[in-house]
Amino acid sequence: MSDLNVLWPLSGGVLIGLSAGLYLLTTGRIAGISGLAASAAGLTGMGFSKLGLGFLGGILAGAALAAAFIRRPEIAVTSSVPLLVIAGLLVGFGTRLGSGCTSGHGVCGLARLSPRSLTATLVFMAVAAATVFAVRLVTGGLA
Repeated sequence: MSDLNVLWPLSGGVLIGLSAGLYLLTTGRIAGISGLAASAAGLTGMGFSKLGLGFLGGILAGAALAAAFIRRPEIAVTSSVPLLVIAGLLVGFGTRLGSGCTSGHGVCGLARLSPRSLTATLVFMAVAAATVFAVRLVTGGLA
């Protein structure tokens, strides 16, 4: 494995940690993507958030920058569009039900030693593992 193959994920993790910490220090709020998306869209009851919109814009700009410099695999969408829409809606519902998404609980909540975030992250991981197991069992190991 080349040094760059190790440095890209490492630098990404460091930047995520720094941005989440800086966001917490400057706003007193957790940098969870679902909460930031809701605040950027004005869905939190506190009005439209320029900071949330800027944070999401930074995520998109960072992804575009990384895509410009890192070789990307070809992506082939093999599921139907209605199935993808339903899956996206279920994820959105789950983030509201769980009071946050994996980034908020897993990155920020665990760093703050939050028991609720530890529980949420363990549930996320257990459900993900069970889903992979079930899909592989049903498809014969093709997924």
